[in-house]
Formats: sequence, C-alpha cells, structure tokens
Amino acid sequence: MDLLHSSGVELVQYLQLNYRDSQSWFTFISIAADLRNTFFVFFPIWFHLCEAVGIKLIWVAVIGDWLNLIFKWFLFGHRPYWWVHETKLYGNSSLPTLQQFPLTCETGPGSPSGHAMGSAGVWYVMVTAFLTFGLQKKCLHIVLWTVFCMIQVCVCTSRVFLAAHFPHQVFTGVLSGMVVAEVFGRINAIYNASFKRYLQITLFLFSFALGFYLLLKVLGIDLLWSLEKAQRWCARAEWVHINTTPFAGLVRNMGALFGLGLALNSPIYAESCKGKRGQQFSFRISCIVASLIVLHVFDSVKPPTQSEFLFYFLSFCKSATVPLAAAAFVPFCVSQLLNRQDTKKL
Repeated sequence: MDLLHSSGVELVQYLQLNYRDSQSWFTFISIAADLRNTFFVFFPIWFHLCEAVGIKLIWVAVIGDWLNLIFKWFLFGHRPYWWVHETKLYGNSSLPTLQQFPLTCETGPGSPSGHAMGSAGVWYVMVTAFLTFGLQKKCLHIVLWTVFCMIQVCVCTSRVFLAAHFPHQVFTGVLSGMVVAEVFGRINAIYNASFKRYLQITLFLFSFALGFYLLLKVLGIDLLWSLEKAQRWCARAEWVHINTTPFAGLVRNMGALFGLGLALNSPIYAESCKGKRGQQFSFRISCIVASLIVLHVFDSVKPPTQSEFLFYFLSFCKSATVPLAAAAFVPFCVSQLLNRQDTKKL
C-alpha cells in the first residue's frame, strides 16, 4: 500500500504544482459534487418532471452513501493530507509538501471517495433517465455518456488536487456508485413502498451502522480513528467540520429517506400530485421553482455545532424536511394557490 500511496502523493503534488491557477474550479467541482445538491437541487427538479427518477435519486444517494460509510469503516483508508505525516516510508528524507484547502480536511476514512461514489451514482441515474426519454438515439448515448465521464473525471481530479483522496480511492468510488445505481435501476419496490417499509429500512440502516460501531468499540477498535488524525494534521483547526464526520452523514441520509417515505405516504401529496392538477406541466414547473426557492432559504439555516447530539438531531430533522417540503408541502401550497385563482376566474 505504501507504493500505491506514494505514487498517489506524487500525483497530488503534480496537480497542485501545474494546475494551481485552477484551485477555484476544483473547489467548485467538489462543492457541486456534494450529496446535499442531490437533495436540495436535483431531487425537486426530477421529482416534478418524472417522479420515479426523483425517488430513485434519493434511494441511490442514501444507500450509496450508507454503503460508502460501511466500506470506509472496513477498509481504514488514509487520506493524503495526513498520510504523509504518519508514514515511515520517507525515513529521514524530507516529507512531500501537500497544500491544504478549506475542503481538504474531511474527518472520515478515505476509501472509497464519498464524493466520487455519490456523484457517479446520481449522475448515472440522471443519464439513464435522459436516455429513456430520448429512446435509442445512438448520438444521444454517445453525448450523454461522454458528459458523464467528463464530470466524473473532474470530480476525481478535484478530490485528488485537494489532497482529500488518493487516485485509487476516487476510482473505486466511481465504480461503486455506478454499481449501486445500476442495482436500484432494477428494484421496482422502491416506487410504491409504504411508510412502514421506509421506517423499517431507516431503522435497520441506522441500527446496523451504530451497532457495528459499538461492537468494534467494545472489541477495542475505534472506528472514529480518522477524526483524531484530521484534527492533528489539518493546517487550520477551523477547516475541520463536524458535518464531515461519519455520523453526521449517517443521520442526514436517514433523515432524507425518512422524509421521503413520510412525504410519499401523506394525504397532501396524494391530493396535490396525484390528482388532475399534478398532470399539468405548468403546475410541475411552478412546483420546481417554488421548491428550489424554499429549499435554498431553508439550506441557509445551519444547525448549531456546540452540542454534537443537538447537531445530529437537528441535521436529521432538516434532512427529513427537504423531501417532505419538495414532494408534499410545496405542491400542496401551489395547488391551493392555483385553485383559488381558478375560483376567482369563475
């Protein structure tokens, strides 16, 4: 592994030296590839254009990120920005110099890359959806898969440039994300699952992850070992954020899945999205615009970080509110507003 890691460090140095002027671009790519954009941007758009695609996006994002957490806890992968200080490979020679950035100091283990896995899974769903709409036009296949590959290359390069991941970690992340998306493309049960099933799956995923953590904790293995390394080797203490910890991602994902189940099985969703109004294109566009505005304002509200338990609890509630607002509350409000306008015209 030392040889694999050292060659990865060389690539990080090459990118940082030769593409230093592209720092803002790589930072933007990492921000855009964050899973929060799936919940706050892609989901409300796709849900009101094609409900099945929106539902699949949430499932792929949530299960993919949950699997990413489990993989990271199994693989104990290092990150470049702390590995260069921990390894004994370089002996008495000078350590490689890696530049750090505000997005470098993620606190979870590094393998596989969560950004690469999430981006690959989400974009795989969207590309295959576009191809379904475009039927079997060969030129469309070539264009869309070329775009897909370019996006993944940009995401992978960004994560390596920021010294957050080694090359092999982003590569395995992309492959894992595509596998998750392909599997969920064949599971039809997710489109008509009851709230009870959503609740059962949410509790199982959370209990499995927490139980696995506690079991190894009892056996003397601390799965949060990477947090100490991030705090020790990050260039600036303020770059280490609680929202990058493994449990922060876990509660966000569980909240999103719980909120989706609550929304799809609520009476206001059935009333607004499943009636005649839900078939109108103008209604769908209005819901998209309203959802994006509401969620943008809602996203500006950040949970306090003074208490870990309070932060995790409020993160769960915030994530649950996102699909609930986009799939139920906003369509219901838009529907009521349009009904009033129709009544006035009469």
